[in-house]
Amino acid sequence: TKRTVAGLKGEPRTLCPVDRAELVVGDRWTVMVLRELFAGNHRFEEIQAQAGATPQMVAARLKQLEADGLVSRRPYRERPLRHEYHLTAKGEAFFPVILALRQWGETWVKSPKEGLSVTYTHASCGQPAGLGTACEHCGRPLRRQDLIVAMNPAYRREREARLEAFRASR
Repeated sequence: TKRTVAGLKGEPRTLCPVDRAELVVGDRWTVMVLRELFAGNHRFEEIQAQAGATPQMVAARLKQLEADGLVSRRPYRERPLRHEYHLTAKGEAFFPVILALRQWGETWVKSPKEGLSVTYTHASCGQPAGLGTACEHCGRPLRRQDLIVAMNPAYRREREARLEAFRASR
């Protein structure tokens, strides 16, 4: 399909920034790939295992994210050639969106009995960061590099089991 975001093929179809952003990151698998890159997974197999997508879905999303300037590929092995995927500055700028989705999901989609999947401590002030895009203690915007991550044990087990099942299936 022809993409019509400014800077991509063709003329922009609208001035609406939400519509344009949706063309770049508006499907589940793209957001799941970005989530995994923010979680520190850079290799294709790690991203695929945690996203729960087919190899074709992950490959297509990574290719498009690279074309859109959110991701760069870096070789980590020559024979056979293998790449890692890393966020660019444009990709890193998506982090507040991930935080907003997390906040909404924790507030409206999960049961309070489940507890937070991930708890962030804001390293700059040493206090719990809360659920928003700014630290609930000091009010500064949250940047990924300023957060200390503590995963809920149940969520950690879920992710570990997903990775083990993926590796066992290969």
